[in-house]
Amino acid sequence: MELFNFQTIVTLVVFAGVILAIAFDLIDMLLAAMIGTSILIVMGIFNSQDVIAINQTAGAPIALLFGGMVVARTLVPTGVFDFLGTLYLRATKGSGKRFLLGLFILVAPLCAVLPNATTVIILAPIIIRVANELELDFIGPMVIAAIISNSAGMLTLVGDPATFLVGSSIGMTFSQYLQKVSLGGFLCLIIIIPLMPWLLKDVWQARRSLPLDLKLKTLERPFFAGFAFMVLVLMVLLFLFGESTPTHIVPPGVSIIAATMALLVIYSAKVEPITNVLKDIDWKTILFLMCLFCLVQAFNKTGILQALSQNLYAWFGVDLVLISMILIAGVGFASSLLANIPIVAAMLLMMKGYCVTAELVPDLALDPTFTDWPTRIIPLFVTMMFAATLGGNATLVGASANVVSTGICASNGKPVSFIRFMRYGLPVTICQLVIAALYILGMFYFMGSS
Repeated sequence: MELFNFQTIVTLVVFAGVILAIAFDLIDMLLAAMIGTSILIVMGIFNSQDVIAINQTAGAPIALLFGGMVVARTLVPTGVFDFLGTLYLRATKGSGKRFLLGLFILVAPLCAVLPNATTVIILAPIIIRVANELELDFIGPMVIAAIISNSAGMLTLVGDPATFLVGSSIGMTFSQYLQKVSLGGFLCLIIIIPLMPWLLKDVWQARRSLPLDLKLKTLERPFFAGFAFMVLVLMVLLFLFGESTPTHIVPPGVSIIAATMALLVIYSAKVEPITNVLKDIDWKTILFLMCLFCLVQAFNKTGILQALSQNLYAWFGVDLVLISMILIAGVGFASSLLANIPIVAAMLLMMKGYCVTAELVPDLALDPTFTDWPTRIIPLFVTMMFAATLGGNATLVGASANVVSTGICASNGKPVSFIRFMRYGLPVTICQLVIAALYILGMFYFMGSS
């Protein structure tokens, strides 16, 4: 396979240019991504099959984002964000330390069952309001909230699309995930806590006097609020159990259903025009993510990953421990710059091909329905879960929750640069990947692998 052909060189140059333009804040990140996508179109990198592939890859995350934004926006007229914000503010007792620790209680449980970006969208108004009341810069807490949301996705099989994709591809059940992976996810989540006094020193040490008459505001329009909350509850239930229904409602479909019902509630209650709700959707973030998926599709055409899968066995034989450590670093780095779903999809093919080439499994393992994977191979796939999910914490473009969080900050008057996000995200990611590597080594040890 010829790796460095014209398309490969153009794609790599354009991708590097877009990332550098965003990293050094040379141009608005949406415009940078759109310019990069336009160059790829003009240079003939994309064809009709690529457009179909992009739609298949980007459709689900975009649907999840759109649905979460609509449902969150529908809750605004109910006054629930003011109500919960006051509760949260009371719980802090004016302490920045309690405020940051409260993010774990607020974010992590939801992100174990809900899409990460959706959770950030719903909770952002509460976080920003409490930060403003405490006279604190909300950028740090919002970035940490995104990182917590991504990390908490490792707690359950359905917490992050990457973990679900890997788990389902090898036939791992929800309970098996809890037994084999969740502890590692929990360790990678709590490692954030000892880092916060260093990463967010000003917030951690802050002390504020709260007003003595800090009263809870009553919910506005109680009947409308009741129906809006019913939509949110239904959305959560369908996320958890929708795929087990006779019609197999997948998470992107759940988001579309929830958005439709939320708009129907707004329309029926005549609280405000639907146009107002749609105007408040963060279309800039959605367009930016679409462009990123275009860049990722072009990157996948280089064939580099396919070539690696062919050479992996020749380079490393059956040293599964060494390969896992390489995956932690390699996939973690790639996921910090590229959407993790396409990376995971490519790496799954690569690892399955390697396992067949190394004669660890029969040729039948390449069939999507194959689930009889030997115990000693499972840590390889768990490694991909950790690397793909946690690697996205490093940079602004590493995960949709990161893009959403920084987009919300910008819409509230405080843009977040690529470098500033990385000041928080990179140290956390390095620590998390080290913890993940140690956990994987432990899995190999207890499973008796070499």
